[in-house]
Amino acid sequence: MVRQPLTAEQIAAGQRLGVALRAARADRSLVEVALAAGISPETLRKIESGRLPAPAFGTVVRLSRALDAPLSDLADAWLTNPPIRQAS
Repeated sequence: MVRQPLTAEQIAAGQRLGVALRAARADRSLVEVALAAGISPETLRKIESGRLPAPAFGTVVRLSRALDAPLSDLADAWLTNPPIRQAS
């Protein structure tokens, strides 16, 4: 099976998800959250940095629970493009 390359939109969505996860993690360590979610710290690092822009649904569910972040919030981060803010 050949995996199709990700589109620019999918990559941007993954970056938004990474930002949302880092914000939800706040001052908790990456290792602590990864272990609580049952994933490796390297996997969480890749998701947060956008290098793994389309993680498996189960992974996102486990992160949602480990972070006590509503799954719908993480889905919204992946699905929506935030408005561009104008410099004042």
